[in-house]
Amino acid sequence: MIPEKSMEMPTAAFRRLMSVLDGSFADYRVIDHEAEGRTLRASDLRGHEPAQAAKCMVVQVRRKAPTEHVTVLAVVPGDRRVDFKKVRRLFGGADASLADRAHAERITGCVSGCVIPFAFDPGLHLVVDPELLVHDEIYFNAARLDRSIALGTEHFVALSEPRVAPIAR
Repeated sequence: MIPEKSMEMPTAAFRRLMSVLDGSFADYRVIDHEAEGRTLRASDLRGHEPAQAAKCMVVQVRRKAPTEHVTVLAVVPGDRRVDFKKVRRLFGGADASLADRAHAERITGCVSGCVIPFAFDPGLHLVVDPELLVHDEIYFNAARLDRSIALGTEHFVALSEPRVAPIAR
């Protein structure tokens, strides 16, 4: 079942993303396709290798004190998985796990399955695995399940200013 919110035309996150891309003269393309949130299937619909897909996972890192948390937007190649131990170590945490769905959707402005690899909320720390950045172009859902972006990797790095660290397994 596809969440209705992901099909709104346009979502606030989609508008903000497009504003950033258009305002920067970035090298990008919009790809319309069947609604899909699963990375491998979306890669197939868009016609590229899964390794070029930016798989975005919102991770909650618990620090030493039980009430201290850091929220991380972990971005890995679509054919890889987030290594929670690596994310935990990167942020000096005691534990790391997927953020609960409501928190992830609130902090990203996107419904599950179409989170974009941009951290527009100051409380969200963007970390990208370097293996994603070896490609000339990356692909990701554009805050909607039925629309994606193909973006030049150099432009992605310049616009998103991610922390680059090995977080995939």
